[in-house]
Amino acid sequence: MNASEKCNNCNQIVNGNYCHDCGQRTSVDKITFQETFQDFIDSIVSVNAPLFITLRLLVVNPGKLFREFIDGKRKKYYKPVPFFILATLAYLIIRQLIDFDPFGNTTVSIIDSTQSQLFTEARNFLLFHIDKFLFAFIFTLGIFLKLFFLKKNSFAEFIAIAFYLIGVYTLIVIINMFYIHYVNKEFQFMAVLAMFIYFVYALVSFFKKKKFSVALKSIFIFILAFISYFMLAFGISYIIIWLKHG
Repeated sequence: MNASEKCNNCNQIVNGNYCHDCGQRTSVDKITFQETFQDFIDSIVSVNAPLFITLRLLVVNPGKLFREFIDGKRKKYYKPVPFFILATLAYLIIRQLIDFDPFGNTTVSIIDSTQSQLFTEARNFLLFHIDKFLFAFIFTLGIFLKLFFLKKNSFAEFIAIAFYLIGVYTLIVIINMFYIHYVNKEFQFMAVLAMFIYFVYALVSFFKKKKFSVALKSIFIFILAFISYFMLAFGISYIIIWLKHG
């Protein structure tokens, strides 16, 4: 490419495959299906949004990712909200593809009363729409992280960390979903147990100092956040079912 050519987006002089000023590809011409598909792939796995780098660090050293993202290294990693959304979409698509039954082996006996029926329907509604209630888990995690580590980071920073953590939880649920569907239906609790262990590990990795104290606080945070999330999600489900019965 000649050095005298200009970027179609910002009119800066460019020399290479990308504009040094705005980051747009220099090979932009007419919109094609190939280009549209390539942009989609780039937005997920390219150097501009390095999903694989983010995933690797979330496994081997989540604390480093959290610290660097909070400190301003935003371009280097896949952002927390898109990461959570991508994980949720993957869950929904895979659940549909393998025809996963979220109720599985979790049947509940109904004691003959309208109240019991409402509770059962609310529980079924919660299980079937569990992906839509994960925002509540993000919110409760953010609150209890802030309460237990009051002076460490802002609430918004803890919410960003929570988006990463619940994104990982969603991926764990996907793996567990395969295991439940194809191997053993009795292991529905394994995703929560695995997330509990990962949560403690991630926070110890993030704060680094006073590991025993951080681990102990992490245990309480996860238990309180999970109970609060479940109560909030079930409460919303119950209200929705109650309103439907009118």
